[in-house]
Amino acid sequence: MDTLFDIQLSKEDNLLKRFEEIHDFIYANDGLSPQQTLEEFVKILFIKIFDENENLKQFSVSSNEWNDIKSGKNVSSFSERITALFDKTQKEYQDIFDTDDRIKLSQNALSFTVNKLQGISLLGSSQDAKGLAFQKFLSHHEKDGRGQFFTPEPVIDFCIGMMQPKPDDTIIDPACGSGGFLMSALKYLQANHQNLNTAKIVSQNIFGLDINRSIARIAKMKLLLEANGKTNILCTNSLEDLDSIKLLLGQKNGFDLILTNPPFGAKITQSSILSKFDLGYKWTSHENEFFKTRTVYANQNAEILFIERCLQLLKEGGRMAIVLPNGNFENPSLDYLRYYIKQKAKVIAIVNLPQETFIPYGTGVKTSLLFLEKDSKNEEKQYPIFFGRVTKLGYQGNKNGTPLYQKDKYGQTIKDKSGQPIIDENFTTIIEDFKVFQEGRKIENENSFSIQFNELNGRFDFDFYSPENRKLFSNLNNTKAVRLGDICDIVKVKSRKLKDSNLSVEYVELSDINTHSYEIINSTTYQVHELPSRASYEIQQGDIITAIAGNSVGTRKHATALVTEDFAGCICTNGFRVLRNFKIDNYYLLYYLKSEMFLKQMFMYRTGAAIPNVSDIDLANIVIHLPDKKMIAEISDKMKKAFDLRQESKQQIESINFELA
Repeated sequence: MDTLFDIQLSKEDNLLKRFEEIHDFIYANDGLSPQQTLEEFVKILFIKIFDENENLKQFSVSSNEWNDIKSGKNVSSFSERITALFDKTQKEYQDIFDTDDRIKLSQNALSFTVNKLQGISLLGSSQDAKGLAFQKFLSHHEKDGRGQFFTPEPVIDFCIGMMQPKPDDTIIDPACGSGGFLMSALKYLQANHQNLNTAKIVSQNIFGLDINRSIARIAKMKLLLEANGKTNILCTNSLEDLDSIKLLLGQKNGFDLILTNPPFGAKITQSSILSKFDLGYKWTSHENEFFKTRTVYANQNAEILFIERCLQLLKEGGRMAIVLPNGNFENPSLDYLRYYIKQKAKVIAIVNLPQETFIPYGTGVKTSLLFLEKDSKNEEKQYPIFFGRVTKLGYQGNKNGTPLYQKDKYGQTIKDKSGQPIIDENFTTIIEDFKVFQEGRKIENENSFSIQFNELNGRFDFDFYSPENRKLFSNLNNTKAVRLGDICDIVKVKSRKLKDSNLSVEYVELSDINTHSYEIINSTTYQVHELPSRASYEIQQGDIITAIAGNSVGTRKHATALVTEDFAGCICTNGFRVLRNFKIDNYYLLYYLKSEMFLKQMFMYRTGAAIPNVSDIDLANIVIHLPDKKMIAEISDKMKKAFDLRQESKQQIESINFELA
C-alpha cells in the first residue's frame, strides 16, 4: 500500500507542527469541543503506537483512499481497517478504555489524521523530539480545555527538586491527572543519573491513578512516548477500599514517594467511603488533644481524605509532597486535621505559594505545599521544620501565564551565557535554602526559615511563624500583657431588633468607618426585612467595634471605631466584633487596636483566601501590651481630648450650616 509520507522526525518543532495541524483540522471540521478534540487525537496516537509496537502496518491511508475520501466518497476499506486496529488497541489498554469506546471522528478527519501520522515513526523518533513535542502540545491544549487537572510546571518541578527522587524509589501520584508530577520525576532521574534504564523505571517504579478515564489516557500516553513498554497508569477511584487499591497496584508494602495535587473543594458524600477514613469522622478536642468520634461526616473535602490515603500508601519513612488549599494550613475548624498529620507523620517542610499561582489554570484558590515523612510510631518529637515562601513564579498571574524575565536596573532582560532570557523566579533559591537546612545549618531570610517541632501549634501557615511575628510575640511576652478576651466581653449575640421585620433601624457597614479617626461616620436606614443577611449586632455608646473579616483586616485600613452617642442603637455587620464591659480604659484600648502590635497579630491570625477573617478564639487571644498606669492615663486622656475636639468641630460646622440656611 502506497503512503503519502515516509518521514522519521528528529526535531520536536516539526512533530509539534504536525500535531497542531491535526488538532486544528479536527476542531474546525468535526464540530467537537476542545476537550473532545483532544480526546480523539489521543485515541489515534494510541492506535499509532500499538500498530508500531506490533509491526502491523495497518495504520495507513493510501493515495487512492485519500483522494476518494476528499472527493466525498465513503471508503469502507479504510474505516474498517482503522476500526479493527482500534479494537485491538482497546484490548491492549483495557485499563483506560471502556468497552464501548469508539472513534468519533468523521472519515474525513480520521483520514487526514492518519495521513499526517502514517509516515512518522513515533517509537523510532528521538525521545527528546517526541517528548518535547507532546509536552508542548498538551501544555497548550490541556490549559485551554482541561485546566482543572493542569498543575503549573514550575510548581511541579519545585516539588521534585525538594524531594529529589532516587532511581530505586517507587513513586505514585494517586490523583495523577495528565501525569505532570510523574513526568517531571522521570525527567529528574534522567537528568541526574547516567545510563538510567527508562523503560524499567516506567514499568516498575512509576505509578499513577486517576478517576477520569480520558485524563488517565493522556498520562499513559506521555509515559508510553518516553518508554515503549508497560506503564502503571490506571483509571480508578483512589479513595476506594485500600486493600483493593494496593492489590491493583501490586505494591503491598507501599511507596517511597508520593507527589500529588488532589482535587480541591470536591465533596465526598458516600458514607461507604467516608467510614473507611479516620478523617471521614468528626473529631472532638480535650486539653489540646483531638479524638475521633463515632459520627461520620455528611460530607468531607476530597483533599482531606487524600492526605490520609497518601499516608496509607507510603512505606514507613516514605515521603510525600502535596498541594493543598491554604485553609488546611490555617482554618481553626481544621485543627483536628493538623493534629492528625502531626501524629502520623514528620513535617519536613511547608512552602507558601502566591495567590496568583493557579490563576492561569482556572482558579484563584491560594495554596501551599506540604512535605511529609511517614512516621506512624510518632516517636521523634524534636526536629526542625523548614518554611519557605515563593514570591516570584516566573510567570504572570493572568489567563495566559505570561513568562516573566529578570531585568537589570535599566529595564533590559538579563540573559544567560547561551543568550536565553533568565526566568524571574525564586523556586530555585528556596530549594537551595532547603539544601542548607538539610545539612543542619541555620537558615533565616525573608523567604526561608526554620522552627522546631515543639514550636508548631495548631497552625501550619508561613506567616504565622515568620521570624518577624515570632519576634513580636517574644517581645510581648516579655512585657506586662493581657489577652483581649480577659479584659472585655466579645459580643456576638444577634440583636432582638432583628425579630421585628417592620422595624426601622440604622445599619453600620465596614465602609462606614473612618479608619484614620476611629469613628463611625455614616449609617444607612433599613426596614429589618430589607437588611443584608450579615446584619447582626446592636451597638451601644462606649462600645468599640473592630473588623474581623475582609481584605483590610490587619492592615492600616483596618476598621476600628468607638461608638459615640450618635450611633448608639445601630445594628452592625457580623464583619465586626463588638467589645464591651472593659476592665481597662476603653480609650487606651482604642489606641492599641490601631497600633502596629495589634495589626500585626490580626494579620497573622487571618485565615481564608477569598474573604480573610479572624476567628473569635484568635481574636480573644490577641495580646494587649499594658504600660504603666501613668502612661495608660496619658494616652487615654489624649485620645479622649481628640474625640472631644472632633465632636466640637462637628457641632461648630453644623451651627454654621444652620445659620447659612
